[in-house]
Amino acid sequence: MKKLVVLTGAGMSAESGLSTFRDSNGLWENYPVQQVATPEGWKKNPELVLKFYNMLRKQLLKVKPNDGHKGLVELEKKYDTCIVTQNVDNLHERAGSSNVIHLHGELIKVRGIVHGEFIKELKPEEYEVKMGDCTPFGDQFRPHIVWFGEDVPMMDKVILKTEKADIFVVIGSSLVVYPAAALINFVPTNAPIYVIDPKDVSLPSRPNVHHLKMKASEGVRKLLEIL
Repeated sequence: MKKLVVLTGAGMSAESGLSTFRDSNGLWENYPVQQVATPEGWKKNPELVLKFYNMLRKQLLKVKPNDGHKGLVELEKKYDTCIVTQNVDNLHERAGSSNVIHLHGELIKVRGIVHGEFIKELKPEEYEVKMGDCTPFGDQFRPHIVWFGEDVPMMDKVILKTEKADIFVVIGSSLVVYPAAALINFVPTNAPIYVIDPKDVSLPSRPNVHHLKMKASEGVRKLLEIL
């Protein structure tokens, strides 16, 4: 079975109604990214950061996977499929994808600020996290999110997956956010690359690169026809 690696970005979830800060001048739901997605923002005002992610979780409860998410599940029938996502939502999992790697963390999880190895998955009724909610070790829970300026712990694992890919697909990613954007450099030279994005994207200068200028759902439908 051929190995298929799919990198998804914010454009993948946009059709489900989740907005991105890159489309709104460095704001994420009207909050400056520096306030809610950096270690410095957490240190300055952890209560604001917790409130912000509580809001995002409540939004997540209201949205559903779109046809693009569902279409990727279909690919598992014929390919050894690995979804690598820059998104922190759980829409891939809710659609039914069985092998998902989150590069930037997961919105529905929290971890200790001291004991980062203690990760808790929140149930919908627990989506509101407050100051004073702690691990069994007594340290405050923080969002299980990779903030700007923090290491991306899953990167090495994803590079290994990419180096073995027979087909590489990019959906809804601007290919400008590093280190994820660098993944395209690890795709084997004989593997075709399909980029699904309605906007102009900086494509790698190599053979066998195909740009489907479509939104995620339409592009995934086309990809299913091609593959």
